[in-house]
Amino acid sequence: MAILNIEPNIAQPDDFYEALIDMHRDLDAEQSRMANAHLILLLANHVGDEAVLREAMQRARALVPTSSDVSTRPA
Repeated sequence: MAILNIEPNIAQPDDFYEALIDMHRDLDAEQSRMANAHLILLLANHVGDEAVLREAMQRARALVPTSSDVSTRPA
């Protein structure tokens, strides 16, 4: 059974980040969302393990502040 690797695993993370930013260059907000969605689906297909994908989705969702989290932060 595969497990989600959450340790740093990209040899050149700055280069990857630059390529990710370049992927969005000259796209409007909707095109950028579509590019992200396509990238997610391509990578999910590559991973292929549904348990790993579900764990990744749960972890990603947990990292997003909710509206109540934002509204209760001190100014």
